[in-house]
Amino acid sequence: MKKSMIVAGIMSGTSADGIDVALVRITPGPSGPRLKLLAHYAERYPARLRAAVLAAMNASAISAAELARLNWRLGLAYADSVTTAVTKYGFRPDLIGCHGQTIYHQGKSEPYLGQHFACTWQIGEASLIAAKSRVPVVSNFRPADMAAGGQGAPLVPFLDYTLFRHPRRARVLQNLGGIANLTVIPRDASPDQILAFDTGPANMIIDALMEQLYAKRFDRNGAVARRGKVLSEVTNTLLRDRYFAAPPPKSCGREEFGADYTTRFLALCKQHSNCPEDAIATATAFTAETIADAWQRFVAPRINGQPVDYIVAGGGAQNPTLMRMLSERLTPLGARVLTIDETGLPAQAKEAAAFALLAWQTWHYLPSNIPAATGASRPAILGQITYA
Repeated sequence: MKKSMIVAGIMSGTSADGIDVALVRITPGPSGPRLKLLAHYAERYPARLRAAVLAAMNASAISAAELARLNWRLGLAYADSVTTAVTKYGFRPDLIGCHGQTIYHQGKSEPYLGQHFACTWQIGEASLIAAKSRVPVVSNFRPADMAAGGQGAPLVPFLDYTLFRHPRRARVLQNLGGIANLTVIPRDASPDQILAFDTGPANMIIDALMEQLYAKRFDRNGAVARRGKVLSEVTNTLLRDRYFAAPPPKSCGREEFGADYTTRFLALCKQHSNCPEDAIATATAFTAETIADAWQRFVAPRINGQPVDYIVAGGGAQNPTLMRMLSERLTPLGARVLTIDETGLPAQAKEAAAFALLAWQTWHYLPSNIPAATGASRPAILGQITYA
């Protein structure tokens, strides 16, 4: 029997900047689950923990001991974040859904030791979260979709479809985390009509360059980018990379747009300007350009002239320079650009709320991938349950 539950969703994304906890009341309904966000709590990783996470993501070699310790240390961090959120807001969860921290994601099949397969790894020991919170935990969501032939991403489209399907307007849900991903929901769509994929980098290159050039975690309010000049020669060159022309389903991460790509990006910028502000402005514009490119290649044919709301979430939605660049590119193409905050769901809470919903589905033995988005051959029940 499906039942109403308070679920704590935990998310830490590819930017590796911290942890978001969404406390969500989920209630079964005749047309699907209904969600109400009760509270959202966010905290940054301590500097040393963030450095360890980034080092693990970018490592060509790392010890098993280091990975084991990081897995357990992240479990403790997630458990502490849930405890703080519950104490602060007073809503005790019945269930926890934890995405974990992605340290490697290979969405497409590649050869290894005589076999071809895709693989992924999100860490953060669920047993510690369950033991400390005394609440069951659903974790490790992506592998079940990959075992069904999907890319294990994107998974947020299930929330997008649940909350934003509209009978008269198309909706495009754009998330701007470390990676940019979107969900296209044509008006009055069924799940098999959804299109979803990663468009490329969002904040990942911007943040990496801010750390390297300014010793700051991110470009607050897009202030540095606003002062710089966009080097169109760089964006035009990089838009020719194979990833952007590849058709969906597709997913990406630090493997494609991490440290090596940032080094290449900065080297190209320096061929045209030695001003660091220009590199930040160009990285910001590159995010907008890759999204506009994806719109023209893949989104516009799917919505076929329907009126569309382009709803932006994630940390990038707080960057006015990036939002301005997006609006300048997308509004002439027929999109009404707004942030998800204007719909009543805080931008930074969205992905955490998504994994609360996915956990609720798993608890009730219900699938929550969307095969049209991930490329899976069938719907799959995602995740593994760790009991308290």
